[in-house]
Amino acid sequence: MKVPFRILPVIVFAQFCCTSLWFAGNAVMPNLFDEFGLSSNALGHLTSAVQFGFIAGTLTFAFFTISDRFSPSKVFFICALFGGFINLGILLESNDLYSLIIFRFLTGFSLAGIYPVGMKIASDYFDKGLGRSLGYLVGALVIGTAFPHLLKEISGIIKLEWRSVIYFTSALAAIGGVLILAFVPDGPYRSKRQKPDLSLIFKVFKNNDFRSAAFGYFGHMWELYAFWAFVPVILAFYKNFHPEANFSIAFISFLVIGLGGVACVLSGYISEKVGVKKTAGLSLFLSGLCCLISPLVFYMNSEILLMGFLIFWGLVVVADSPLFSTLVAKNTEAESRGTALTIVNCIGFSITIISIQMLNYFNGILSPALIFVILSIGPIFGLTALFRKPKLKG
Repeated sequence: MKVPFRILPVIVFAQFCCTSLWFAGNAVMPNLFDEFGLSSNALGHLTSAVQFGFIAGTLTFAFFTISDRFSPSKVFFICALFGGFINLGILLESNDLYSLIIFRFLTGFSLAGIYPVGMKIASDYFDKGLGRSLGYLVGALVIGTAFPHLLKEISGIIKLEWRSVIYFTSALAAIGGVLILAFVPDGPYRSKRQKPDLSLIFKVFKNNDFRSAAFGYFGHMWELYAFWAFVPVILAFYKNFHPEANFSIAFISFLVIGLGGVACVLSGYISEKVGVKKTAGLSLFLSGLCCLISPLVFYMNSEILLMGFLIFWGLVVVADSPLFSTLVAKNTEAESRGTALTIVNCIGFSITIISIQMLNYFNGILSPALIFVILSIGPIFGLTALFRKPKLKG
């Protein structure tokens, strides 16, 4: 069946719009520190709150098999509107750390109906070329995640208040939800589950090939969000360690994270030639290598080397993300695919909380230049799981 041309671009753009909610708080974190009198460790707590919310949301969605029982497009729409509205809660003048954590938690909960459900919608339309399609989709997530940093940079240049970043990301989320509802009906490969299967989240892991793909993804997730969250931290450390350095932390953070979206698209195309598993494994190996050599680069007095290294790391750290999702989807039955993608996301994002909090802890007792070595644990585990059994489809 021929898929209308508009489908993939609309899904990709809507995903970009809605996932801009993810790091909206991180982009204005220094302003939140000043506005509400927060301490420096609030970075880890507020970032983890989004992840906790996402985990709670994905666990709820998976437990009740929401995206397999109800229209994924309608689920996406409702969650986009809810997320955009809750995101505005950051602006309340009465906020303190605890209320901000609640708002970021609820934002994360709404994202559970956006990111994995967006992948479910794509998999319902694209049976062949799923890796390439998910490459575009995860690329949109990456750019959406980085976009608030660019908004922060632009707002500073044209003298807009930091609150404009929050207003704009909420508006984008609403636009993304409306686009999906209006232009992307349920796909032709959708297989609807008639009633909830509360045991499904356990059944999918009985498949050895699914388990290998999922565990590879978990190793990838140990590194990814901790790296993204602490990019501004390492850039600030570098500027303090080398006072002559002159660059914008917000703009470089956007480049390092955002260019990963290009890598997701390219990895989708490369995987069609080389194979999904091999491409994912190479990306995971290179990002693990970056973890190990990072202290050498961070101490060197070379802005060009620093920027080149971080951008390369930003490319390889996320290039395998759509590939792992492809492997998970290919090794799951169609009627269980939405739940499988959701539960894998749930566990993966649970792991990010541990790694983020671990970096947050070690950042208080060690030099920031040393803490990224800890992230190498993830790629090592992921590679071991991925290549333990040579049976994965793709």
